[in-house]
Amino acid sequence: MKKFISSIFFQFLIVFTFAQVSQDTTITKPSLTFIPEFTFEDSGIKDWTIIGDADWKVHNGEITGNAKPGSSGGYLMLNRSFQDVGLRTLFRPDNTGELGILFRIEKINDEYKGILLSVKGTEVSHFQVLLDKDGKEQSRQKLRLGGGIRYRLAPPETEEEKSRRLSGMGSNPYLQAKTPNGPVPAERPNTDVKNAEWNQVEVFFDLNVIRSFLNDGREIGAIADDALEVYGPIALLVREGEVHFKDLGLKDLGLKETPLEQSSSNFSVQRISDMYYSWGADAADFNNDGHMDIVSGPNIYYGPDFTSHREISPAISVSPSKEFTATHVQYTFDFNQDGWPDILTSPSGAVLFINPKDESKRWERYDVLKNVQTEITDLQDIDGDGIPELIYGEGGTLRYAKPDPSDVTKPWIEHIISEEGYALAHGIGNGDINGDGRLDVLNPYGWWEQPENLEDGKLWKYHPVAFGRYGHRSGGIGGSLMAVYDVNGDGLNDVVTVLNAHGFGLAWFEQKRDSAGSISFTRHMISDDYSVKSVGDVTFSQAHGSTFTDLDGDGIPDFIVGKRVFTHLDNYYDPDPYSPAVIYWYRTVRNVDAPGGVEFVPELIHNRSGAGSEISVKDLDGDGTMDIISATNRGTFIFWNKMKQD
Repeated sequence: MKKFISSIFFQFLIVFTFAQVSQDTTITKPSLTFIPEFTFEDSGIKDWTIIGDADWKVHNGEITGNAKPGSSGGYLMLNRSFQDVGLRTLFRPDNTGELGILFRIEKINDEYKGILLSVKGTEVSHFQVLLDKDGKEQSRQKLRLGGGIRYRLAPPETEEEKSRRLSGMGSNPYLQAKTPNGPVPAERPNTDVKNAEWNQVEVFFDLNVIRSFLNDGREIGAIADDALEVYGPIALLVREGEVHFKDLGLKDLGLKETPLEQSSSNFSVQRISDMYYSWGADAADFNNDGHMDIVSGPNIYYGPDFTSHREISPAISVSPSKEFTATHVQYTFDFNQDGWPDILTSPSGAVLFINPKDESKRWERYDVLKNVQTEITDLQDIDGDGIPELIYGEGGTLRYAKPDPSDVTKPWIEHIISEEGYALAHGIGNGDINGDGRLDVLNPYGWWEQPENLEDGKLWKYHPVAFGRYGHRSGGIGGSLMAVYDVNGDGLNDVVTVLNAHGFGLAWFEQKRDSAGSISFTRHMISDDYSVKSVGDVTFSQAHGSTFTDLDGDGIPDFIVGKRVFTHLDNYYDPDPYSPAVIYWYRTVRNVDAPGGVEFVPELIHNRSGAGSEISVKDLDGDGTMDIISATNRGTFIFWNKMKQD
């Protein structure tokens, strides 16, 4: 079984090779998003009680239930109780009859009451059920829809919500967005239950919210209003015919761990803020005193010691459990060319803060872009004029925006790169893919080739490549900032990226050319979910922040990535939400004997901070090494690079 992430913190320099895999754009194998504490292989049928009219047997670790003809079926109940519990199993229905899993079973006199996850055909629902002493169902009441990202403990149903539910007007608010009309290299998978095939279900019953995920699909959530304080066993259900279960695992969600703080000997950790203000940060000498300073959200922290700070806008901290910060990404540049660095923040729009120079006041703000669709943006000089542009998505299209040369505080000038439908919330990057000396733009759907002449209204040539992956419950695809550099030293720029910011997966994509010069990419996995051995045995979800730079001074960029804890607030909407808040760097080590000619060697930087939506790198102390800045819901951190450069 894969180790807990807390058990591998000091395996910094262990190097593993990894096999090339096909470019699957969805999860094509049964995944594992948490480490079970109880597995069926550890117990056996002796730990279960049979209730009702079904025969249960075990063979080679597989549980088979057969409902007796003409009966209402039966249950196999575990002789162990839980309140908050995570469950994962594979199941194979052999007919269109009902199967299910019953949670929080309480015995009341001679009856049983519980919360049932019911699967019948492709229909998946949650009910509160009442059984007699023989397991025959006496009643069932469908639970109201719930879940999502806004709460862990669902509030009581309002009269308006109840009226809509009873009238049939309620609908699942977590529907998937449409894909582009044109070609895409990655399609959203069909996660419906498949008869006579193995299907996967993960269920997380926490407080009064039960969240079920079929075949790595989107959440099917419900509210168990009357079961908040109930504590009881689980049971497997078969009704009509036969059903098979295997790889059953359980985890007590009531027990959470905070690891002892650990960090790399190559970095020293300084937390410059204890509060949650931002998911982004950057650095510049804002007061022109010769020392680098850091902006994180509404505050500037002054170097060289970073113990004093000043607001650029009203600083009001937010709750990690219930609120999102308004600042995802921040950049610094002297946009008005007055010799004082300014600050740009995004999304959900783009706001420019103009440096007031020596004046003791908050900074004037200007909304230079009304809307920014992408959570991840980048600031680069696309056209080579010395002034960087913001690369982002809006209105379904990829774009870049230039400051108005007459007045940088006016709305910026937008240029559309792609057709509609290709902008995504996660994953964006830029770099010279084809070696023509011009910056191209990337996202999880591929790359867009910058034309020789930038003309208003002319779209860039699109090259489909699946630089991301659907699955692990997320309806989205793609990661954070995508790295473009020559990974293996063959003269061609490759791509390193997180595959799914709200799931699992880190990979690098090796660029290849055929005899005609056509470009293709081969994916090499670096890290995946807990069902797969990852490089260095390092596995973590929610890798929402990343960047790349040469950290060790060998002339080759390295990849830096961290977990964004509570990325969709304090709940089980996302996989493995409560594991340690880690930040790692993956050293790029060229090795002709490794697949693709390179190994990525992970080293833990810190296990109690993680990343927000971006990670910034700057030489803060002028020693020639790149330091790391990360702003999270645990505060703002500097990781001082102690590796001496040759």
